[in-house]
Amino acid sequence: MKKPRPIRREISIAAPPEVVFAFFTDPAKFILWLGRVAELDARPGGVFRVNINGRDVVRGTFLEVVPPRRVVFTWGWEGEESVVPPGSTRVEVTLAPEGAGGTRLRLTHTGLPEPSRGGHDEGWVHYLARLGVAAPGGDPGPDPLGTLETKHGWKSGAS
Repeated sequence: MKKPRPIRREISIAAPPEVVFAFFTDPAKFILWLGRVAELDARPGGVFRVNINGRDVVRGTFLEVVPPRRVVFTWGWEGEESVVPPGSTRVEVTLAPEGAGGTRLRLTHTGLPEPSRGGHDEGWVHYLARLGVAAPGGDPGPDPLGTLETKHGWKSGAS
């Protein structure tokens, strides 16, 4: 069986790594860019659980937490129909200083089955853009993917 291709995304954020890092570890900051409710215990073995829209919930475990440079957690969707069960994939985020007070964020999401890869890729593009607004102190506004009308990547073919 062919190994699934990883999703790789990079963005520049106009905030220092220490600030951006908190948007992956502090529940109140996390929901400014992704989800409605976040339960984050940012330590190896700690829970990573985010209710995206009042129905779709992503769950995993923190594997590595290296302030302010690196966060690694598992990822998957709760629900019997999930093709990406909780903890079945891995998200690695690295943060590096860039320019005068900025951050270069690199995200790699591995282990996604091909039917759900496209929706997750689109999701990361969308949510990293929101993070790029929120981390420097901006307001990304209401999340158009945070509605009950949006089916997230938890079912085959869903996005």
